[in-house]
Amino acid sequence: MNAVKELMLARPRLTLAVAESATSGRLQAAIGAISGASRFFLGGITAYTIDQKVRHLGVDRAVAEAVDCVSAGVAEQMAEGACRMFRADVGIATTGYAEPARRGAVPFVWWAIALRKGAGRFPVVSGRVAFPGASRTEVQELAAAAALDALESFLADLPRSQRIPRRPNRGPLKVRSGRYS
Repeated sequence: MNAVKELMLARPRLTLAVAESATSGRLQAAIGAISGASRFFLGGITAYTIDQKVRHLGVDRAVAEAVDCVSAGVAEQMAEGACRMFRADVGIATTGYAEPARRGAVPFVWWAIALRKGAGRFPVVSGRVAFPGASRTEVQELAAAAALDALESFLADLPRSQRIPRRPNRGPLKVRSGRYS
């Protein structure tokens, strides 16, 4: 976890916000447990219901209702919403099922990471992790750990030249975006 801290504080320094559903606050707790987290972690929200995701994070209600609020797209909107809510450079989000949604289903979680760029644009990466045989709390813990691993990889792969400029008079930068699976 110290790697996340080092990568967030590399020049130019980045700030982080979290939006959670399936991990129910565990991702925020893991980030908050990092010594010196207050230097980059701005805060987070646990938005468990569609209404709260729509109200606080700007998730599109029709999209969310069509997928029971569990999809890459919803996770991506949540990550962008965390960036907006906290005015953070990076937003990370989780949504999924900590228990099987139907008989025979495997619990799974989508994570997404958004990077703030100028003019309200957010290149986003996302991924899905499944947890066959895991209990509800194990899914939540493992999903938070997977999201943190994804954040570390995302930050490590982000060239310094593509980080958000801290001086407002610098031009837009190109950031690669894509999906991890």
